[in-house]
Amino acid sequence: MDELQSRKEAALQAVAAADNIDAVESLRVEALGKQGWVSQLLKTLGQMSPEERQEQAPVIQAARTEIADAIAGRKEALESAVLEAQLVSDTLDLTLPAPEAPQGTVHPVSQVMDELAEIFADMGFAVATGPEVEDDWHNFTALNMPESHPARAMHDTFYFPDADDEGRRMLLRTHTSPVQIRSMMGQGAPIRIIAPGRVYRSDSDATHTPMFHQIEGLVIDRDIHLGHLKWTLETFLKAFFEREDIVLRLRPSYFPFTEPSVEVDVGFAIEKGRRVLGGDGDAPGHAWMELLGSGVVNRRVIESAGLDPDEWQGFAFGVGVDRLAMLKYAMDDLRAFFDGDVRWLRHYGFSPFDQPTLSAGVGARA
Repeated sequence: MDELQSRKEAALQAVAAADNIDAVESLRVEALGKQGWVSQLLKTLGQMSPEERQEQAPVIQAARTEIADAIAGRKEALESAVLEAQLVSDTLDLTLPAPEAPQGTVHPVSQVMDELAEIFADMGFAVATGPEVEDDWHNFTALNMPESHPARAMHDTFYFPDADDEGRRMLLRTHTSPVQIRSMMGQGAPIRIIAPGRVYRSDSDATHTPMFHQIEGLVIDRDIHLGHLKWTLETFLKAFFEREDIVLRLRPSYFPFTEPSVEVDVGFAIEKGRRVLGGDGDAPGHAWMELLGSGVVNRRVIESAGLDPDEWQGFAFGVGVDRLAMLKYAMDDLRAFFDGDVRWLRHYGFSPFDQPTLSAGVGARA
């Protein structure tokens, strides 16, 4: 016991005198490590008689606890001293000039989303959103695509293995059209919305990715016809591409959720190796390019949303946001949008202060 007391006192004095964290750690290993002298004493308890163990075990454990507490306290004090010294020595020069350019940029997709919202807000459209994990009824059935409908084959859908509480299959939405259904059911009519967001289809190449961005528009009111649709799209495209010579051509097409349905072509010409929208597609040196799909909302879709199709009519349209960005800002590979290449982002990105406004031009670059 006398030897234990003297070694304990020596260890405590050494800990108190340690002037750095490494020295404290060495003392801890020397006393409390697997081969430390306190650990060796604890191992001898198994060789003692019950009477000896009852007498000496508390003394050894008390010495171990006292040394461990001293080491922890000294280590904390030394760490605090190091931190205090660092805080005193470190300085921040607030007079340094700001960087020449911001380090971050706004992704072209985000910028185009803002441009679209600005344009349609000026025409009285509100922005509506909905879940990306959607049920089968909102994504297909309510849009006039029952389970046996061949149009479902047009969508390479990502399904989930489990159904919801009502037995509906769950999936990643293939378009933002379910937002139209949810908005009509929640708000009724009249309604005028755009629905931008991410959508998902199993497809991947230079112009398709499994996840892409889409914006759809919906107008429900009384006495709506194709003329309203054509004016809306012309006004939108002229503002977005900042050209007054945008010419549209409507071609009959088929979409299950609109009737009649039309594909919208835009006239363009090739200038300096890139497509530039504008002009009549039938004029010399020009051609037509399919840009978006649209049509008058099908009566069955209006009924599915709980509205009377004899009272309410409307039109809808949809276009890929990524494709609009590629056309406007001369990008040739959709996959680069999602590669995260800092060089690409610096080249095509926008200043966070470059907010789209109709007065300044929605496509103004900082």
